[in-house]
Amino acid sequence: MTPVLVTGLPRSGTSWTGKMLAAGGELVYVNEPLNPGHPPGGCPGVLDARVTHRFQYICPDNEAVWLRAFADTVALRYRFLAELRRNRSPYDLARLVRYGTAFTLGRLTGRRALLDDPFALFSAGWFAERLGCRVILLLRDPVGLVGSWRRLGWAVSPRELLGQPLLVRDHPCLAELRTLADCRDPVTTTVALWRAARDVAVALAARHPGILLVSYEELAADPVRGFRGLYDWAGLTWSSRAERRVSRACTASAGRPGGGFAWSGLSRTAYRPMDSRRAAAAAAARLSREEAHRVRRLAAP
Repeated sequence: MTPVLVTGLPRSGTSWTGKMLAAGGELVYVNEPLNPGHPPGGCPGVLDARVTHRFQYICPDNEAVWLRAFADTVALRYRFLAELRRNRSPYDLARLVRYGTAFTLGRLTGRRALLDDPFALFSAGWFAERLGCRVILLLRDPVGLVGSWRRLGWAVSPRELLGQPLLVRDHPCLAELRTLADCRDPVTTTVALWRAARDVAVALAARHPGILLVSYEELAADPVRGFRGLYDWAGLTWSSRAERRVSRACTASAGRPGGGFAWSGLSRTAYRPMDSRRAAAAAAARLSREEAHRVRRLAAP
């Protein structure tokens, strides 16, 4: 069965999009298997391979271990023994039960895997070609992205990307980050990453029919219509259940009982029920007019 990958830079709406696609009940949601942190990364039951970089790059030249590991993941084969050998804390065991049950029931009931993983962005072509994924690649406006990263205190280290020669070889636009290797201005480095990700995303979508570029802002502005189209593109059933849950979740207001629905538990996804249109505007509003102008200037081709 065809797996689905939702990717894009972190804070581009991948968790939200993944949860809305899973709302129809045909997918098993898998949160960030390529995240090198623990949790949610470092889970050999989910992905039995060691992730060493943020934005771990996977291509035919280094695919041997990754192809084997991801073949299990997208087939929903949970590696119980591999998980137990590495992780045994109470939280780890609870996560094992959650994911092990979800994988096993999903496989037995014919569900498909949905990978929500922003760290798969630069490897999206490999996921489309070698795993047959239908890839939804989200692009977010740079002002909104920088505003969201600022709120969380995030910054990108160009060295994390430059330290992967195969990645720079296959996506030479990333070589421009070398001039920023020692830059301490988070706005400059975040926009540089955004610009590289945009160029890579456009190039990948042009080469791979299994990759669809989606504007986060356009999806947030009309989520019911947008997700109906994504369901059709991914081969999912747009049922009354899916429409109802997407509509409720994307129009949630703080403090309004029943305004949305939530998944709780161990995935640690960034998604929360929200009014998607307000959420998209709120991130951009975190920057002053002068800062927004600077971001747009830096993001220009």
